[in-house]
Amino acid sequence: MQSIIKRKSRPEGPFETQDRGHKFGAASEEMSRFLDFIEQLDQESAQALSIKTGYAETQLFVALLRNHLEGKLTTSSSLAQSSGLTYGTAIRAINDIESRGLIMRRARTVTGKSFSLHPSEKLIQEWQEYARRVHSLIGSTIGLSVPGRGSDYFYGSSYQRGNVINPPSVLSSKLQLQKGLRVLVHADPTFLAMHVLKKQFESIFGVPIQSRALSIDRLRDEIIKNAKSERSSYDIIACDLPWFGEMAQQGRFMPIDELIEKTNFDTSDFHPEAIASARYKGRQYGIPVQTTPDLLVCRRDILNQFGLDAPRTIEDTLEVAKTFHSRARNMSGIAWNAARGTPLGHSFLFCMAAFGQPAINLRRTISGFDGGNVEGENFRPMFNTLAARQSAVYLRELLNFSPSNILSMSWYERARAYADGEVGMAYCATLLAPMFELNPESPAHGVTEYLPHPAGSNAKPVAPLGGYALAIPANISPDRIGPIWTALASLSSAQAIKLYIENGSLVSPRFSVSMDPEVSKISPVISKVDEMARFGVLQMWPRPPVPEISDIIAIVGEEMHDMLVGAKTIDAALANSQNRTDALMRSRGHY
Repeated sequence: MQSIIKRKSRPEGPFETQDRGHKFGAASEEMSRFLDFIEQLDQESAQALSIKTGYAETQLFVALLRNHLEGKLTTSSSLAQSSGLTYGTAIRAINDIESRGLIMRRARTVTGKSFSLHPSEKLIQEWQEYARRVHSLIGSTIGLSVPGRGSDYFYGSSYQRGNVINPPSVLSSKLQLQKGLRVLVHADPTFLAMHVLKKQFESIFGVPIQSRALSIDRLRDEIIKNAKSERSSYDIIACDLPWFGEMAQQGRFMPIDELIEKTNFDTSDFHPEAIASARYKGRQYGIPVQTTPDLLVCRRDILNQFGLDAPRTIEDTLEVAKTFHSRARNMSGIAWNAARGTPLGHSFLFCMAAFGQPAINLRRTISGFDGGNVEGENFRPMFNTLAARQSAVYLRELLNFSPSNILSMSWYERARAYADGEVGMAYCATLLAPMFELNPESPAHGVTEYLPHPAGSNAKPVAPLGGYALAIPANISPDRIGPIWTALASLSSAQAIKLYIENGSLVSPRFSVSMDPEVSKISPVISKVDEMARFGVLQMWPRPPVPEISDIIAIVGEEMHDMLVGAKTIDAALANSQNRTDALMRSRGHY
């Protein structure tokens, strides 16, 4: 996708830099490698054996599937040339394959005289099953399994459990979107993967795609600016989950309940907290495309070196941070969001959650608190509580074991410090895990423990939910809504989420994707987050999607920063946070 990215001195993520450990670009790299294998095996068979039957069809299938995975245009002529047959014979073979429902042709022009060829969903499923069978057969009969693995392991894949998700097939007809699909996204690895897969999605949709990627604060500003225009400049917008209350209340996004019902779109596969975060007052406004909780990441190798267990409580975290912190080893104990404003505001809200208290007076539930149904007294701030004071004390104590630049450190810097081995622990959003999970040169590669936020006294561990959902602007032209919904559903499908992960993302909002054996082998963080979602550890209430959440975070981030630099006492910072937020809620008429 054609991305417009402004470089900053303090980038928020690898998307805004050239900080990449891997090169990607193929949709389903596993299948691409299998196609290479089958093509070479078929060529060797044709040369060594007196077997010719089926060779030409295999070449046709391989060429068609490879072009689909790479987003390349396939026509009858180009496919015929790949077969090695005479043109007439090849065309007859193509027509025969199409008559068996294995090839789909799609009109490229209004007249329908020009068309492209694509593998049908049936063909993709057949070859996915073929790959599974060949992998298993070779591993078990010839003994090419990887040492220490079962015989089902071949080419890096295990097929022992779960269902393998097929690569997406093309739409039966191209999207009717004049000038193509226009997308506004966040600058992070998931949307970088979407950008890398531009050709594949253009092939799937049959239209060009233009995408603009912005850092988090600029993204919010652009959403607000776009909503003020008579007609939206974007068809699909990626929105931070906590913003949905604000965006829905201000009428910036259109509700999509009717579209979900009309198309029988199944939302049951998504993490419940993620789908609920894109809902406001009972109406759905977005479909999650990533679930990225804020977790505590910790170096397992250093824990083992000192004979320590992974920290599960606040006290444990302080003890481990103190042990890790060493000038002699040139390592600090822990990195976290402590920059003034939004970064530190997030840290404080998450710390309050670790002590068992949301930032506002939410109703208590069996699993925690109700962040989806907020009214009246539920909006009252809770910064005059014991949990708020304990959070302030904890963050002040963390300063002793943090890097010297901690008070200017935000999302990217804390992950970078952990990935480079400058700290032994970090509070880190999982969307930045590729910086060390996919980079073999990182000291944290392969030795990272992923933990929910350690709990304070009498509280439960919690993994504060983050991530993005795709939404449709309310000021979109009505005649574009149908095709846009089709594109949105495709971009958030299980097949698409898997492609993002195969191309550098490590986050998934869908249970089915996390259970895919090809996905789960990429990184342990994917299965870990999925487990947290299943057992109720993943929660949205630490940062509920109420309209005022961005203001609350900014207020607390300012007051707590003044406290950390010594300009205010803990009591003064908490009192100011309470009073300023209370004034905000009263001005909005909540109570």
